[in-house]
Amino acid sequence: MAESATPALPLLLHEILAAQAGLRPDAPAIRFGERQLDYAALAQAVGQAASALWHRWGVRPGDRVAWLGANHPGQIVLLFALARLGAALVPLNFRLAPGEWEAQLQATTPGLLLHDAAWAAAARALAQRVGIAVAGVDALDAGGAPAPVHAGPDAPALLVFTSGTTGAPRAAVHTQAMLRANMAIAAQVQGLRPDDRVLTVLPMFHVGGLCIQTLPALALGAEVLLHARFAPEAALDAIAHDRPTLTLVVPAVMKALVEHPRWAATDLSSLRAAWAGSSLLPAPLVRAFHERGLPVCNVYGATETGPFSVALPPAFALSHAGACGWPAPGVALRCVDPRDGVGELWLRGPNVIRRYWPDVPAVDAQGWFHTGDLARQAADGSWTIAGRVKELIISGGENIHPAEIEAVLAEHPAVLECAAFGLPDPQWGEVVAVAVVCAQPGPPPQAALQAHLAARIARYKLPRRWLWLDALPRTALGKVQRPALQALAARG
Repeated sequence: MAESATPALPLLLHEILAAQAGLRPDAPAIRFGERQLDYAALAQAVGQAASALWHRWGVRPGDRVAWLGANHPGQIVLLFALARLGAALVPLNFRLAPGEWEAQLQATTPGLLLHDAAWAAAARALAQRVGIAVAGVDALDAGGAPAPVHAGPDAPALLVFTSGTTGAPRAAVHTQAMLRANMAIAAQVQGLRPDDRVLTVLPMFHVGGLCIQTLPALALGAEVLLHARFAPEAALDAIAHDRPTLTLVVPAVMKALVEHPRWAATDLSSLRAAWAGSSLLPAPLVRAFHERGLPVCNVYGATETGPFSVALPPAFALSHAGACGWPAPGVALRCVDPRDGVGELWLRGPNVIRRYWPDVPAVDAQGWFHTGDLARQAADGSWTIAGRVKELIISGGENIHPAEIEAVLAEHPAVLECAAFGLPDPQWGEVVAVAVVCAQPGPPPQAALQAHLAARIARYKLPRRWLWLDALPRTALGKVQRPALQALAARG
């Protein structure tokens, strides 16, 4: 895999931003609607915010400050300002229920909750229930005397909650050194340059929207076209008129873009790649992007791993569609207890967290993070995700990987989305079931899909149960909720 040199970044987050402000003070850093911040203005905003947090709100090293809102320049300013003080940001997922916000605040005990205008009422009600201070993002503008610097490479800078697909969500602790390592890794593999223009439409409450492109772009002096949230019309407008060179998508975003009436006519030529933050991508959506000449480059990772851990560069996007690619620089991989070439994937690297908040180990004694994902490695060293350890279906003593069934099923033009899962069976232990979202309205094409599968996979892997749904149940971060599918199937 061809790579550019790893960029040499300063050690601390606020120093990274200050370095770019010194090199290119007038260069655009963030464009947010009609508002534009150059690097000098962004660095100044961080200094003012650090002052306000220190003097007005009493934020001290080791403290946490929460954020509730859509994507906003203030969230980025807040992250860098807290890093300068040696404090940490706790971004809340605005898609969660109030009770879930409360549980996350109680788990991380921030002393202050900041919000944007759209989420002001929800934030005030939440802060009152939990008993913490609350303020709008404009409060960060009221700077005074400079705040002291208490930054350190091992200081927690970002606490991000996991999706909770296999248990209660936990706050992954990202230190400044880990975020810096991830910026350098992501910038190197994506070939980020100061003249790049990155379109950010995914939510920055998750490491995908924040850490795959947004922070690496700012670390290299590129411009971030920041949208409050994804809307297909606005995204296509931005691609057509603002001419971004890179963007990050997930399957739901790809689907919305491909189905939009303007997809076929929108000029995509400014984009050299669309990076995709998902370990498994529906083949029809990937094909739709490739047919428009836009390579889809997969990024594999987790909230705990940067998340830039395994990547598929543009040069291999067409030849290795469906694969996650090769380990990112400095990231080591292990395939543990393989059977027929498939085993659990373990990761270790400078961007991998060491603990969950407050002090629960996230890695083993040798520093390996056990992903819970099943993977296989090809002869050329590339990796492909086969599914989750806990999603493995064991039928009659045979291991069946849901991803294998899904990949074949997704090749059929009648299938828009699908998910395979196991159901208890008295004879076989488990049997395969699949949930399908059809591409077109009409009677379910079960016979055609069954024949399509029968010609391509072993008999024991064929589905015994079919669910026909309008949409797959997903977590707030877009992951399919297989327990919910099992519950739907159990109800008949």
